[in-house]
Amino acid sequence: MARIATPDGRPDIETIWGVVPDLGAAIGGLSGALYDHDTRILPARVRELVRMTIAHVNGCNVCMGWRIPELAAQGVDEELYVHVEDPEHGAYSAQERLAMDFARRFATDHRTIDDAYFDRLREQFTDPEIFELTVLTAGWMASGRVMAVLDIAEACAWAPSGAR
Repeated sequence: MARIATPDGRPDIETIWGVVPDLGAAIGGLSGALYDHDTRILPARVRELVRMTIAHVNGCNVCMGWRIPELAAQGVDEELYVHVEDPEHGAYSAQERLAMDFARRFATDHRTIDDAYFDRLREQFTDPEIFELTVLTAGWMASGRVMAVLDIAEACAWAPSGAR
């Protein structure tokens, strides 16, 4: 059950965002940008592995269960998700493994992302891609933590376009 009251008593995320409409609209805008597959520069597999890594760190069952069908043509299939907890598995490219490691470090031990780590990032990513990787990671981590703290993750009725 949600930890805060909503105007109509529904515990879903759209109602929660409506408690303070201007902040809800800002969060909605960020969420829309995170999932705007047409404008993202990182490969779909990298984005989805980062999203799923953060879902595991946050312990969000709803996020762990989301699948975005329109990404299948870009190599995002069920096999991609099987070894998310084992990023060193051979199913992932060096870029994908590094992105998953970055997401985990960002969420659990950000001080280990130092200049030497950025040298590693630059071996696999351009600066714009590093910026996108960082913003996507932060956005998914923040959204998941908001839902967990407010205890609305399991009641979440919202999903990105095409995720249902």
